Amino acid sequence: MPSIADDLLRTLAPQVLGRLVRRYGQFDLAEDATQDALVKAATLWPDEGTPDNPGGWLYTVASHRLVDLIRSEAARRAREEDYAVQAAVAADAADDPASVAPDDDTLDLLFLCCHESLSTSSQIALTLRAVGGLTTAEIASAYLVPESTMAQRISRAKQTIKSAGLRFGELEPAQRRERIDAVARVLYLMFNEGYAATAGGELTRVDLSSEAIRLARRLHGILPGDGEAAGLLSLMLLTDARRPARTTSTGDLVPLDEQDRTLWNRAAIAEGSELLVGALKSSPTGPYLVQAAIAAIHDEAESAESTDWEEVLHLYGLLDHMVSNPMVTLNRAIAVAMVDGPAASLRMLDRLAGDPAIGGHYRLESVRAHVLEMAGDVAAARAAYRAAARATLSLPERRYLERRAARL
Repeated sequence: MPSIADDLLRTLAPQVLGRLVRRYGQFDLAEDATQDALVKAATLWPDEGTPDNPGGWLYTVASHRLVDLIRSEAARRAREEDYAVQAAVAADAADDPASVAPDDDTLDLLFLCCHESLSTSSQIALTLRAVGGLTTAEIASAYLVPESTMAQRISRAKQTIKSAGLRFGELEPAQRRERIDAVARVLYLMFNEGYAATAGGELTRVDLSSEAIRLARRLHGILPGDGEAAGLLSLMLLTDARRPARTTSTGDLVPLDEQDRTLWNRAAIAEGSELLVGALKSSPTGPYLVQAAIAAIHDEAESAESTDWEEVLHLYGLLDHMVSNPMVTLNRAIAVAMVDGPAASLRMLDRLAGDPAIGGHYRLESVRAHVLEMAGDVAAARAAYRAAARATLSLPERRYLERRAARL
């Protein structure tokens, strides 16, 4: 019953995990207990039906499982057994399952995972796992690293939190600001995975992108004067506004230049644009504001042909100087093709092919195929489309790329 499991993972699971960590202070065991409860729910609910209070059910099962894990851990290590069990039982008795975690626990959990004792990459990976509910494979794909590498990174991060005894607590404004970059990156990657799923039969995962937008709103709410918090929310809104036109009724991908722009969410575009303008007037320009400005250019164009590609190229050049990211360079190569022609773009793509972080990635091959098609090299474009189709784990993307190859 994938829909129930997905809903739990994206909404209830982070809330349950946040409450367990707040009560018990055992992040690694709390996450294991939450995952066990999810598995039990996915196994039992299809036959027995969804409980009247699914959140309370999930929290109760996870809490009981955590008591067992704490007992086992204490016994195995032969220390703190009495304290661990007594604390667990007392916390369990004090909790009311009918009110599964206050809404702000998810954002608090996010800030906990982004503790400064963790490396930036570990902060992001751990939060995507604990808050976003992404699998290790999905996070590895977003990071462009092997799954085994990501599994080790997440494991080390959990161990660091455990060893440091990190707990929930009120953060000073300076502490929140220290962690804001990692928190924003996590939410951005979470949104991207929801807007364009890296694997599976659906192009989008609305529950994940919607949760990222919800948390970005709350982040902007606690940091109203932060330009990047506003830019992140603006970017999400301006991008998500195009989602209704990104697929056909059968779930097939529709590229930006072929989308029916009357289907775009104009209310989201208006809100995102207002946020963008206000932040640009009052805050220094950061990467998320630049990306939001690029999204706004696409959203404001009446047609693909009327897109101001020269301004898009200028902004991508600015962004490329701000952040060292091969995906940014890849997007800039698309703008270069539209402004300076396919030959200049292909030179950029050839240089990117030598970057181990993106060389062989299906998006690089997909962009190369489009640019080769622009250049009139039909045979090479067809081969690149097929290479990209073989490399992607997203079925809608694969079908789209195979159709492009077949058309040539």
